Amino acid sequence: MGILSWIILGLIAGALAKWIMPGPDPGGWIVTIVIGIIGAFIGGWLGSLVGIGGPVTGFGFGDIITATIGALIFLFIYRKLKQRSH
Repeated sequence: MGILSWIILGLIAGALAKWIMPGPDPGGWIVTIVIGIIGAFIGGWLGSLVGIGGPVTGFGFGDIITATIGALIFLFIYRKLKQRSH
C-alpha cells in the first residue's frame, strides 16, 4: 500500500473510531489520521496473533474493520494514559 492509501485508510479508521468512541480528544484531522494509521498496525498485529487476519493491505471491508478496531484500542489506551498523567 502506498503512503496516500495509508493516509486515506487512517482517516477513515480514525474517524470511525472517534465516532464510535466520542470524547474530548485534541487535534483535528491530522491526529485522526495518525490514530487510524496506528490503529491499522495494531489491528493487523492483533489479527495475526489470534489467527483471524494479517496486516492491513488495502481498502477491503475487512481491512477497514481491522484498522478501526485497532484505532479503538489505541484511542482507549491513549485516553487512559492521558487521564493518568493529569
